Amino acid sequence: MERRHHTRRRSRISVYLFRKGHHIRLCKAKNLSAAGVFVETHNMGLPPGSVVELAFVVRLGSITRIHRRTAKVCHVSRGGTGLALLQASG
Repeated sequence: MERRHHTRRRSRISVYLFRKGHHIRLCKAKNLSAAGVFVETHNMGLPPGSVVELAFVVRLGSITRIHRRTAKVCHVSRGGTGLALLQASG
């Protein structure tokens, strides 16, 4: 049974993923929804529950936009990391 409240969409957006005290990694978002994202990662050592910062690189013709979000690691698999997007404060 599907538990998701938001539809996932396939994606190939570049995402910079970083966590305090760790190197910044450039990853690819494999799928994306209003509530979360699955990024292709390789052994980053991110435990479930940890909080990371994301910077989505969106190219619109000759314009490049950066969208920053905070996310919580939900699960880690061999193919990547599932992240729940956290609400922006303010």
